[in-house]
Amino acid sequence: MPEDQASQEGFTTHVMDGVKGGHDGMKGSPPSRTGTRTPAGKRRNLTLEDYYQGVINRDRTIIARAITLIESNAPHHFETAQELLQKLLPLTGNSIRIGISGVPGAGKSSIIEALGTSLCSADHRVAVLAVDPSSSITKGSILGDKTRMAELARMENSFIRPSPSGGMLGGVARKSRETMLLCEAAGYDVILIETVGVGQNEITVRSMVDFFLLVLITGAGDELQGMKKGVMEICDAIVVNKADGENLIPARSAAADYTNMLHYLTPATAGWTPRALACSARDRTGIDDIWDLIQEFRRTTDSSGVFQERRRLQVLEWVFNMVTEQLTERFYSHDGVRRIIPSLKEDLMSDRISPTMAVKKLLEVYDRVRIDRQP
Repeated sequence: MPEDQASQEGFTTHVMDGVKGGHDGMKGSPPSRTGTRTPAGKRRNLTLEDYYQGVINRDRTIIARAITLIESNAPHHFETAQELLQKLLPLTGNSIRIGISGVPGAGKSSIIEALGTSLCSADHRVAVLAVDPSSSITKGSILGDKTRMAELARMENSFIRPSPSGGMLGGVARKSRETMLLCEAAGYDVILIETVGVGQNEITVRSMVDFFLLVLITGAGDELQGMKKGVMEICDAIVVNKADGENLIPARSAAADYTNMLHYLTPATAGWTPRALACSARDRTGIDDIWDLIQEFRRTTDSSGVFQERRRLQVLEWVFNMVTEQLTERFYSHDGVRRIIPSLKEDLMSDRISPTMAVKKLLEVYDRVRIDRQP
């Protein structure tokens, strides 16, 4: 494997090769007029101090590279990333973290762009962490959210980072929490996390944000009923989007109905009463009302102490989640476990062994090899 390719193997995001040929990859297409492309120059390696200075000076190129470093699975990248985060830690915590989720087609990206551009115009610094679903077949992601927020992307005090979910439940990327801290250290005071919108698994993003906003639309029918209650129980507000034209009155009516429904649920945040609003991301109406509500939430939870208590509990949960993740990784990378898995798969598919017995065998192999390695 070439050295430059080997150095990229740890990264979670790879760019797949495109089509070949001069015209959409069609056979017999004439060669490109420009001939063979000249490879782009190799980027220089950054030191820890380069990353640190780039982040605190809000250099968006270096911030993007620092996030790529954090998302990497390579051991040598992990060490540098953790040193960087440790150095940046005193600069974190000075933002409002907002999770935004909803059903596909509800207009999450449109609301984020409308809200983000409004906040940037008001001298806020906005970071958007947009999580794109990964294919269960190719493991790839389109990562097109930045393209869909073209107006916001052009604003100097904004930063948009699309990341693949990598199949992780909860609609967030594996390193979203660490990416969020890095953006805070860079001085972004509003962090917007757009999830993939996968229904009941949204509990993951709830555990890493201060305010959870659920985006819904009218006229979607009964197919939403299965996910409404579970997600509504963890949200701090609901916004009914596309309240424009002939849909204005139905959207306002739906918002009133949702507000009534929320009164019957236990609030996700102690001392806060969730409510629903209507807005139009297209017409930019009702967007300021969303921000006013978030500010009211911040004032209420700050004065009661709930805001800081939630963040302290989230740090504890984060630690134990990482312990679980690393134990899982160690288990499946174990030599004994890796050797026995192929035969166990065959036994399971041939009904020669029960799932419970397969688990027992795996754990026995792991424990036996682990004990044998102890001094």
